Amino acid sequence: MNRVSSATAHCQNKEMALFMQAAARAALTAGSIVRELYGKPHTIQMKGPINLVTESDLAAETAIIASLNEDAPGIAVLAEESADDNLKEPEGRVWVVDPLDGTTNFAHGLPLFAVSIALLDDGVPQVGVIYCPMQDELFTCCRGGGSWLDGREIRVTETRFLLESLVATGFPYDIYTYLDTILRQLKAVLPKVRDIRRCGAAAVDLAYVACGRLDGFWEMDLKPWDTAAGWLLVEEAGGKVTGFDGRPYSSFARKILASNGVLHSNLLELLS
Repeated sequence: MNRVSSATAHCQNKEMALFMQAAARAALTAGSIVRELYGKPHTIQMKGPINLVTESDLAAETAIIASLNEDAPGIAVLAEESADDNLKEPEGRVWVVDPLDGTTNFAHGLPLFAVSIALLDDGVPQVGVIYCPMQDELFTCCRGGGSWLDGREIRVTETRFLLESLVATGFPYDIYTYLDTILRQLKAVLPKVRDIRRCGAAAVDLAYVACGRLDGFWEMDLKPWDTAAGWLLVEEAGGKVTGFDGRPYSSFARKILASNGVLHSNLLELLS
């Protein structure tokens, strides 16, 4: 059984298993492109003061769209680099793609970034794939089928006490608008936990919550391609995902808190 086929072995719905194969194949293809270009001279374009895009983002996105259109024709693709600013929650099935989550890390030679692909159906993720090219780790999930890392089922941690927890956060591109809130949150959370990490890629953070490397993660001002795959990955691994108000998460929400579930109410209280 090859890597793509093994990623779908635990997806009970045959149709979704085919979509999972399509997503895994596209993610691996894009990941190989990104890995090949890593560490080489690249052109950086600025989408904002600290929001970068490189030719690697564009090449990976092109490859993903071509692969998905070949393996799963007829499904729309919402991808970061080609999406417009007027995002609306789509109806029906749509692929949501981040070809390179963690572009700043990539551009600076920090090997922590990911390809993220999810299939939404009326805004609800049914399939999710996160591939970390430099670590060669393929995270996959299918609704009702659990979460998996290279064929091994993964689960969130069982950490019960905040002081024993390792959590992560991220900073929005519009940092100056949210700076006071970020500092307040850090001041509230940092003394209560073992430590805080800042990976620089929400897809990686969510994958790490799902597989038990982190106990929780929060961030604000996100886009659907940042979280769609990771949201399902965490929930299928036994964790909990909400907004900062504790309400169920949605694909177009701008704020996310993901945790092992046990610590969720405590983290919500600190963030509120």
